[in-house]
Amino acid sequence: MAGRLGIIAGRGKYPAAVARSARDQGVEVKVVAFYDETDEEWVKNYDTTWLRVGQLGRMLRVLEDGGVAEVIMAGQIRPANLFELRPDWKALMLLARLKERNAASIFGAIADELEARGIKVLPATRYVEHWLAKSGHCAGPIPKERTLEDLRYGFQIAKKISEWKIGQAVVVKQGTVLAVEAFEGTDPMIRRGAELGKRKGCVLVKVSEPNQDMRFDVPVVGERTVELAREYGVTAIGVEAGKTLIIDPPAVERLCESYRVTLWGMESPSALGAELSS
Repeated sequence: MAGRLGIIAGRGKYPAAVARSARDQGVEVKVVAFYDETDEEWVKNYDTTWLRVGQLGRMLRVLEDGGVAEVIMAGQIRPANLFELRPDWKALMLLARLKERNAASIFGAIADELEARGIKVLPATRYVEHWLAKSGHCAGPIPKERTLEDLRYGFQIAKKISEWKIGQAVVVKQGTVLAVEAFEGTDPMIRRGAELGKRKGCVLVKVSEPNQDMRFDVPVVGERTVELAREYGVTAIGVEAGKTLIIDPPAVERLCESYRVTLWGMESPSALGAELSS
């Protein structure tokens, strides 16, 4: 069992894709799944232990006893669950050491605890590096200049709020910020902003935080994001190139083409025009 890969699996397709890609490369996989979070179907194909969110001590024992040498934290945990924890003793001790109790600080402390026990925490993009967004046009129609201007502006605002650890996404329309992501997460923020924008001509921009800990906190865009964009009149989605995972790119590209939603990768606001002209 030496050298097994542990996957601490949250919601969505992301952890399933990591597990599948790792196994395709000959890596033996051990999954830690969470009740009311992890999808039940895909984990049936792997050696899986089910836990409640907050059972940190048991999770550490499961990984150590399972011969796990490296671990990947993949998939989201609902923000509300972080405030509804039934922590075990180990989790209580970890939380007591934290000055700030948010997703980044909690998952960062868990990653540090794993490392202290000799279990290496790999970047969350490992085995799915081919899903990272490229710079420039990724899918859907080529955007008009007005849309590019909103993407540039949204990028600037999103980077600033991410620096302040408020959130990592914004909705913009015609140079006006309609919504800023906070505790509620991206999907409710999209709905709120698009409603204010009359469900027409809005753009969504999603970025990483400065010095983002890529061991557990990678921005993602998937089919659900594009479905919401279509439903609420979001015409373009801007993401940070090289730091955002496009979950199942072929499926996302098909939806973007079908729904006429632009997906655009950005490295800096000033680079957008050069990307378009090239």
